[in-house]
This record gives sequence, C-alpha cells and structure tokens, in this order.
Amino acid sequence: MRSACKPGSSRSTGASLRRWVLGIAAAMLLPFGTTIAGTGAPAAAAFDPAAFDFWVDSGMGPIKTRVLRAADGNTHRVVYALDGLRAQETLNGWELETDIPAALAGANINVVMPVGGQSSFYADWTAPSEFFGIPAGTGGNSGSGALNALSGGPGKSYRYQWETFLTENLRWALRDRLGFNPNRNGVFGLSMGGSAALALAAYHPDQFSFAGSFSGYLNNSAPGMREAIRTAMLEAGGYNVDSMAPPWSPQWFRMDPLVFAPNLISNQTRLWIAAASGRPTEADPPTIDTLNGMELEALALTNTRSFQARMDSLGGSNVVYSFPPYGIHAWNNWADEARRMIPDMSAHIG
Repeated sequence: MRSACKPGSSRSTGASLRRWVLGIAAAMLLPFGTTIAGTGAPAAAAFDPAAFDFWVDSGMGPIKTRVLRAADGNTHRVVYALDGLRAQETLNGWELETDIPAALAGANINVVMPVGGQSSFYADWTAPSEFFGIPAGTGGNSGSGALNALSGGPGKSYRYQWETFLTENLRWALRDRLGFNPNRNGVFGLSMGGSAALALAAYHPDQFSFAGSFSGYLNNSAPGMREAIRTAMLEAGGYNVDSMAPPWSPQWFRMDPLVFAPNLISNQTRLWIAAASGRPTEADPPTIDTLNGMELEALALTNTRSFQARMDSLGGSNVVYSFPPYGIHAWNNWADEARRMIPDMSAHIG
C-alpha cells in the first residue's frame, strides 16, 4: 500500500481489509461439502446400493470408505473422490449429493470414497484438535455444553492422519483385499478436497498420476487466508487450525498449492483445475442461498486464477483449465464439472 493516502484513508483501508477477510471466511464457511438450497443432487443420489463399506484400520482407528467397482470388473483404474470441509461420518458427499460415482463406475473406473475427515484438509495434523488449549472432551472448567461440543468428535481425541491413511493404510488394503492397482490412480475433490487432491498428487506421484480441483482455494498462504480457514474450521465442527499446522511453518507451506506447484510440474501430474463464474444456471432458484453461492464461486474463481498464473509462470503444460460461464458454489456445478473431467481422467490413470 502506498503511503501517499488521503486523510482518513487508513480507516477505509482497514475496513476494506476486514471486509475482504470476512468475505473469504464466508466463502469457506458455507460451501465446503454443503448443499446450496435448490441445487442438490438428482433424486437417484444419496445412497448407491451397488457401493459397499470398506473398513481399514489406521492411526485414527477404523475408518470407513465406500467403494464402487468398475462396471467392467477391472482393477487397474482407480479414483479417489474427496469430500468438502463438512464431510459427514455416514457417506461421502459425492455419493450423498450426486450420481457421479455411478458415472465413474460406468466409465470402468473403480471409485474410492473416504468417509469422514471433517475440516481435516486430508492432512496429517501436528496434534489433536484442541479448542484454545482445552483438552478434547473436557469442555474446560466452565462445564459449558458448547465447549464440550467443540472439544469432542473425530480429530479431537486423536491426531488426524488422513494423508497417511489415504497413501498407506487405505492404498495397500485396497490392493491386498480387492486387488486394486495402487499406482497411477486419480484423485479429485471440491473446495477442501480440491486443494487436498493437489497435495496428494504433489507428494505421492507414484500413487496419483491425475488430480482434479473443483472450486478450490489454492493459495492458503495469501493475506487473510489462514484466519479465514481458522474461522471456517471453527464453524465446521469447532476445529483448531493451529492443531493442523503451526502458523507459517514448513507444514503449513507444504499444504499450499502455490508453494508446491513445481512438484506438480516435475511429476508431470495431469491436472484438471476448475472454477465457474458464479453466474447461476437455470437450475439455480432465485434464493438467498443462490446469491451466497454466486459470491462464493466468484471468490473460488479468483483463487483458482491465481494458481493458473503461478503454473503459467513455471511453464506448466500438464493442466486442463475449466472456467464454465455459468455455475455457482453448489453440488450441481461440481457434478457437471466431474462429468466434463471423466474422459480426460480416464485417459491418464491406470
């Protein structure tokens, strides 16, 4: 910011910065794994009787994954579908909200849908998620029910170890028990799952030859982003971002797609990077939720364009960018994007 400002402009600048940070926080509070009213999945979604539960032990205890086999019975082509910030403990959002798992299986791809991991960013955390230093399950000295709610639940009494689970425990269990190919898999996700998909591919190139990010927030170290993520994680389950990674530590920068972008180029990972315009489609009703979804997607688009600029500066040519002229931050947009992605992913896995 230049120093030659008009009198009173510092107050205006501060207010603008606060609005910007709050705007990003709002963008991360609402969309991750949620359904915008009126833009949910087709009636056939919510539970696929052809999918089955696949339990695997981990450092977090037994973790459920939903698996849908490829239509042709092959075991060579495998994709992991990652959920959003509000991931539930019952079903993965892709099965709960869309028919994309069936579309992938119909394209002769085995679908792996990890269940749970709310607010985890699918990362290995440095500590269990304590709420302002309150040990998990205690609720502090006040006995507050709200504090008890914030300090209990998955990742509170134990340390999240989702990267290890996906790249070690689950990977080899799928090979040993189902015969799935452990190499040259695909991975994609929305919002939190989008940045996590890129991180998994960046650090585990033998496992993932393809990664897709839909409406991702791909510069976690930008001004205001850490506090926006803090706010979002507190709202989505009461998780503490400091337990995930200390401020501006190597672990934090390791999670930032703009920082690890060179890995994606040197690994020659095929990428599908998408964000829509924020303009509603005919399927999006005139509601306040649609308005919120428009604003959220516009922010995701700005973030994704920044990642595109970073990749372009590095000479990255291994990326397909998708910027559809219509689409808000909602499951119908992500389902449409997944359908566009499937042929390209199919050609780069297995």
